[in-house]
Parts: sequence; C-alpha cells; structure tokens
Amino acid sequence: MKGNKWVLCAVAMVCLNVVWGQRNLDTIYANESKNVALFFPSPILRAVTGHKNFIFSYDREEAGYFGLLKGVESVESNLLVITLDGNAYTYILKYAKELTRLNHFVREGDCVGNLRPAQELQVKEDSMVLKMSHYERFCTLLLDRKSKAMVATRKKGILLQLEDMVYDAREVYLVLGIQNRSGIDFELDRLEVFMINGSSKRRASYQEISLEPNLKYGVPSKVKDGEMVRFVYVLPKFVLGDRERLKLVIEELHGNRCLELRN
Repeated sequence: MKGNKWVLCAVAMVCLNVVWGQRNLDTIYANESKNVALFFPSPILRAVTGHKNFIFSYDREEAGYFGLLKGVESVESNLLVITLDGNAYTYILKYAKELTRLNHFVREGDCVGNLRPAQELQVKEDSMVLKMSHYERFCTLLLDRKSKAMVATRKKGILLQLEDMVYDAREVYLVLGIQNRSGIDFELDRLEVFMINGSSKRRASYQEISLEPNLKYGVPSKVKDGEMVRFVYVLPKFVLGDRERLKLVIEELHGNRCLELRN
C-alpha cells in the first residue's frame, strides 16, 4: 500500500514538471530469458513498474547507475525511474520473444521532468517556517524584559521610546514602545526608521537613508488612551558611524499628530 502511494506521489510530481506536448515515450522490450540493462547518468534512487509481470531490479542498498529488466508475456506496462539528481525517466514496457537490443544507455536529456524544484521549494518553505519561529521566540524574549528607555520623545500626550537595539546574526532588533496619555485613541498610520548622517541645518552634507524592516512584530494599529504598547522592528544589520544616528517617525492615521525621535 505504501508503495502505491509513493508511485502516485512520484507520478503527480513528475506531471507538474513535464512540458505539455512532450515527445512520445520510448518503448523497451523484455522477456523472461534475458536481462535487459538500463544505464542511467545518475544513480537510481527509486524505480517501479506498472505491472507485476515486469521486474526491474537495481541496488537498493547502495545506489547504482544501472538496473536489469525482465518480463513475461502479458499486457504492456510502464517503468518509472527516479535518479539521485531528481530526474525522472519513464518508458513503455512490452514483451517480445526475440530481443534485438539488450543494453540501453540513457541520456540526461531523456528525462521527462525533474523533482528537485519541488524539493527545493519545500526546503525553502521549511527554512522560512524555522526563520519565523526564531523571530517569534526572540521577539517574545525581548518583550518579556523590563521596559526601559534608551531615548524617548513626547508630544501632545503621545510618548515614543526606543528601548533597546539588539544585534542577532545579520539583523538588528529594535524594541519600541508607544504610550498614549492624550485622552484620545491614537491610530497608527506609519512608523518609519531612517539612518541619518550630518546635520539637517547643513543640507549639503545631510543624508537620510530609509531602513526597511524584515519583520514587524506586535505593531499595533491603535494605541488606546491610557495604554502602553511595546513591539519590535527587525531590520537588516547596520552599524552606526561616529556621525550617524537613527531617526524614527510615527504619524497618526486620522489626525495630524506626528512624532520624531532621534537617538
């Protein structure tokens, strides 16, 4: 039963990668008295025939480059072979009392598709799941710490503070907080992070570079009156020079309240 499931999965995956209108499948003839050898450009990972009257034997312990085919008189069948490089080969099998060809050397171009793109996609998806899991664990850990302010600014009852900057591999985690004591709920329109160099008073030497986050964790859409909300921005790794600083800007969605914070 497991073998049948594997065959169905393999065939489905091959079909996804086969170009519509492919060439007709080659036919291989076999009988019960002689071995027909098939040599592949990559070691055989899996192989299966469609009918029990055709047997394709290969080394299942240590992947080899060839397999042997035998068959008894019966209805025609097919052979599906998956090689270690992900290529899939499929053939029509027929019985013949007399054989004119005993050796088949398969070329890589004879494959009908490749399973590797599907496998690589799964690997990427798995990696993304692991990455997101790491983000969540690390952000949760940072937010579990006691709140502290490295630098803060307040305007019209709204407080914006930068609590921490934590480097992790190729990223920087900014722990931020917004407190609302204005008497009116604050709906967040945008929060942007910039790296600035020089002084805005000297336009010729002033530079402002927007830093796009890889992830925003726990960012609120609204901070209710009397509420304090903490969240995390995950940015690509950067290191501030002697004349460089961070600038954070938040703006209200339905209103004109805007805060600018520089560290």
